[in-house]
Amino acid sequence: RPPLRQAAEEADAQGEVPAPAAAAVRRAAEAAREAEESARLEDGAAAQAMAAAVPGIRSAARNAASAAAEAVRQEAALMRAWGVDAGETERMPFEERARLAERLRSGRLARWAELIGRFRQMAAGERARKVEHATGELVGVTLGDDLSRVIPSELAVLGVPELRAVFAARYAAGELMLYDSRGEQGTGKGAVIACVDTSHSMYAEGPGGITREAWSKACALALLDQARHAGRDFVGILFSAADKLQVFRFPGDRPAPVTDVLDFAETFLGGGTDFQRPLGTAAKILEEEFDSASRARGDIVLITDDACEVSENWTRLWNEIKRRLDFRLFGVAIATPDTATASGSVLETLCDNLRTVDDLTDVHTTADLFRVI
Repeated sequence: RPPLRQAAEEADAQGEVPAPAAAAVRRAAEAAREAEESARLEDGAAAQAMAAAVPGIRSAARNAASAAAEAVRQEAALMRAWGVDAGETERMPFEERARLAERLRSGRLARWAELIGRFRQMAAGERARKVEHATGELVGVTLGDDLSRVIPSELAVLGVPELRAVFAARYAAGELMLYDSRGEQGTGKGAVIACVDTSHSMYAEGPGGITREAWSKACALALLDQARHAGRDFVGILFSAADKLQVFRFPGDRPAPVTDVLDFAETFLGGGTDFQRPLGTAAKILEEEFDSASRARGDIVLITDDACEVSENWTRLWNEIKRRLDFRLFGVAIATPDTATASGSVLETLCDNLRTVDDLTDVHTTADLFRVI
């Protein structure tokens, strides 16, 4: 029983408490005072410890917040480099977004992010240099009577009735201000098809640790952007030896799923090099598109670091279907021997437009490609 209750029960009629019970009460009271003092001391020590810990806690919280903000910035930069729209990630479940971010941060994809971002920016800049209804590259202003190239300020004159006669007189005299351009014929309407060499040699590392594969995939992804801005289908054909080929289709009338884009970028087949099967597959795709949607003038871009022979019979069939469908073949030769791109070589003979890339760090070596596709 508690000492105080025991003392109360043992007290006599005059309220006297037996000595043992009284002593037990005194001991209990002393223990209570000691416990109170101990608790007070412990509270003080705890307060001092908390006061000492608060700056560290605040510093740790600031560091954690800074690290989290940096991780968000890095993730956003990766997403932008790979062409992932912010709205697209906002609609993703958290788990899916986390898996995507981890995929972009890991392995080859992380090392390619900067190069891919530079390619996308360069291609976007080349698109911005184009003028609607003007073929080729804008180089200035000239005089003439071609109404399809009249600059906007001239057309604004037509909004003022009193100046319409002046416009008509200048038109008759061929003195309207027009956009002056130079370069190749405008873009096609059919699909854009990138045939990307993924043979063993494409895995070779070049300047800045950039591989030929990374360079070619970055170029292909910029072509995907180009096709989407023009409302054209894009097809990525990865090839190596004759028995190794994989096709990735991205229709122009729907968004390109980022996971499919990454699958295209990550896939590497290895092996030797064969041109006939990938080019034949590309031509067949354009033929199917022409038969089903009556779209002609597609563009095929062959990206390779090698050259190989093609048969005479295959060349004859290739030239026949090329004339019928009116498509163009652009060649991008990456660090190839001079003999592979020399006059009369297979690449030079097949391609309507062939460019060579020796500096794998210079994305602008293909700038003109994005002005004509």
